[in-house]
Amino acid sequence: MSSERKKNPKHFQLNPNWAQLQQKLKSFAKPSRHSKNPQSETPNSILGKRKERPNSEPDDAKPNPLMPTYDDSSVTDVLAMDCEMVGVGQGNKSALGRVTVVNKWRNVIYDEFVRPVEHVVDFRTHISGIRPRDLRKAKDFRVVQKKVAELIKGRILVGHALHNDLKALLLMHPKKDLRDTSEYQPFLKEGRRKALRHLAAEVLGVEIQNGEHCPVDDARAAMLLYSKNRKEWERSVKDQLRLKEKQKKRKQRKKPKADINHSLIAS
Repeated sequence: MSSERKKNPKHFQLNPNWAQLQQKLKSFAKPSRHSKNPQSETPNSILGKRKERPNSEPDDAKPNPLMPTYDDSSVTDVLAMDCEMVGVGQGNKSALGRVTVVNKWRNVIYDEFVRPVEHVVDFRTHISGIRPRDLRKAKDFRVVQKKVAELIKGRILVGHALHNDLKALLLMHPKKDLRDTSEYQPFLKEGRRKALRHLAAEVLGVEIQNGEHCPVDDARAAMLLYSKNRKEWERSVKDQLRLKEKQKKRKQRKKPKADINHSLIAS
């Protein structure tokens, strides 16, 4: 009897619920192995997209060349400025709405919204990026004007079309200390000025002013354009100053001769 039990042992009887669960699991696993339905592969496709995301968006990995090179927010010997305007009067007259100043490392040292003296009728948000809420707690124009004047005094000022910014601030700056990227000879095309966004794209390989303008980006772009060409730019400025000095001396030498001739005619 013992040998028969060993040859024909009785199988252990499974719980009917467990047996039913095993059958369900087998039936669920089979179609996933052989199914060609793309919907059954959605989990794999989603994971695949996540893995490819870093390669599909390489632009995010590129560093922004406009970002500061040093963590130094001191007032340096060279500053870059950019302003955004709003419309006053009948809307066609421009007034200062925001001013930004960065140092040579492209760190922001001053950035303020400005409350114009006249009533604002057009915020020009699509370009200036300025909204009514920005000017509710903005600083008075005279306060900003005084601060900017103190910052730029005795320093080289960089910017694009600086005459517009200085006009809006009602300030003047020595021409010898202006470095305007819209007037620098190598940046001109057949004697014509280029827009700052075009210079930034061509020279720096960076896009700016896509929609609303950011004065921080614009000031940084102008500073970087100047920094990359500083040696040649300063050399050309010195050459121009020397030429003007020579021309002045020539005029001074010619004046006495003209006076002598005039006295002879009079006699």
